[in-house]
Amino acid sequence: MPDLHWTIPVGRWSSWPATASAAPDIGFIEPIVRRRLSTLSKVALKVAHDCVAQDAVRVVFASRHGELRRTTDILRSISAGEPVSPTAFSLSVLNAMTGVFGIARGDRSAASAISAGAETLGYALLEAHAQYATQPAAPVLLVYADEPADAAYGTIEDEVQGGAIAILLDSDAATGHIVCSLSRTVDEPSAQSGARDEAGRTGETGKTDTVAEAGAADADSATRACSPSATQPRCFATQSQALLHCLETGEPACWQRAGNLWHWSWHDRAA
Repeated sequence: MPDLHWTIPVGRWSSWPATASAAPDIGFIEPIVRRRLSTLSKVALKVAHDCVAQDAVRVVFASRHGELRRTTDILRSISAGEPVSPTAFSLSVLNAMTGVFGIARGDRSAASAISAGAETLGYALLEAHAQYATQPAAPVLLVYADEPADAAYGTIEDEVQGGAIAILLDSDAATGHIVCSLSRTVDEPSAQSGARDEAGRTGETGKTDTVAEAGAADADSATRACSPSATQPRCFATQSQALLHCLETGEPACWQRAGNLWHWSWHDRAA
């Protein structure tokens, strides 16, 4: 895969932390609809609303798990022989938030939803850029919202932190630009990969300390490869943490997994 580099104009942006104690204010949604929404949809709608006025806007919604918790509850109801609410079912799809948002605003603009594992946010930024590049006169709203999966699914590799981020791609109102890049790093030898996988399996049972130490050594090497220095930005455990750090501080940030290095940097003006 060739290296990719692209720049997005940031008109406005907003975020909602997973640790917030207060409920997000989504008063623009009708009460009868608001009561039925999950926490995930509420925080997504909150940050989305923060970034747009009344103008029409294309939406790219991104979430690794989406409404998985609602879907899990539906599956539990089916397993128990209980009836499933049609409303719960309609709101369990990945793009539920985009539908609610468009209806509330009376906006028939195109909307899409993306899920790409631990790299969901990075590829959503690429998709938003691609849509914006095809029609720069029409803004694109990127909305990322996620929450950890239900405990029933066990340990999730590179699990999300939770929370929401929205960015309005609009050159007319841009206060700065985010320069994004995706590049390939040297793949780890298969033996090391196998050791790390084994470490992950045995770490729960505590049976193989030697293999666990080997996996830890690999992790340390990966951390050093993406640790802050004069030429390398600070690396984070999740893509959302890295991007948010870049937005909040203006400092570059990166995220690295499975041979892919994602990098984001802020520029007041981009060439």
